[in-house]
Amino acid sequence: MNTVAVIDYGMGNLRSVCKAIEHATPRARVRLTTAAADIRAATRVVFPGQGAIGACMTALEGNGLRDSLLEAIKTKPFLGICLGLQALYDFSEEGGGTPGLSLLAGTVKRFPAGKMTDVATGLPLKVPHMGWNEVHQTGPHPMWNGIPQDSRFYFVHSYYADSADALDVAGETAYALRFTSAAARANIFAVQFHPEKSQHGGLRLLENFISWDGSY
Repeated sequence: MNTVAVIDYGMGNLRSVCKAIEHATPRARVRLTTAAADIRAATRVVFPGQGAIGACMTALEGNGLRDSLLEAIKTKPFLGICLGLQALYDFSEEGGGTPGLSLLAGTVKRFPAGKMTDVATGLPLKVPHMGWNEVHQTGPHPMWNGIPQDSRFYFVHSYYADSADALDVAGETAYALRFTSAAARANIFAVQFHPEKSQHGGLRLLENFISWDGSY
């Protein structure tokens, strides 16, 4: 049986992720957990969350989850969502500067509020980036199976990933500038948007995750 450990480190929006996975793949066993043993025992791991990256990294250390998370990322199909994407990079500008897990090369930067303008209309864009937007798939990946090119997903974020390695970029989104909205490397797939809030496309992504063997 597929067992999915959803890492609970005290941030928001975790139970809705569990419910969405259960809805997309009823036969999967989903557990929201704070236990390193559950993460090690699961066949796949989801790292979601909303909020501040500094609090996220502190909670991982304080709960003793960092080591089990890093171990799981090396060996199992792994899905990062929102903060679960941003935490994979080297560094975030948020909170005066926060080191990440350095599993992906690049920096998480704040949208420059005074320079956010819609290219098509010339109108100012708000920060945070909140609502539906297109994700352009940069190439084939098992996680994109059955999801049309330029499908729309739901975003809520003020910081964006600027990948240093183009090979890590699986999807891009335009919001005044182009940013990495999906990243992939080996058995890692991570997204800035919220699949649990993204209706059909998001549920298909979660369904793909349960059937994905982690190869890329």
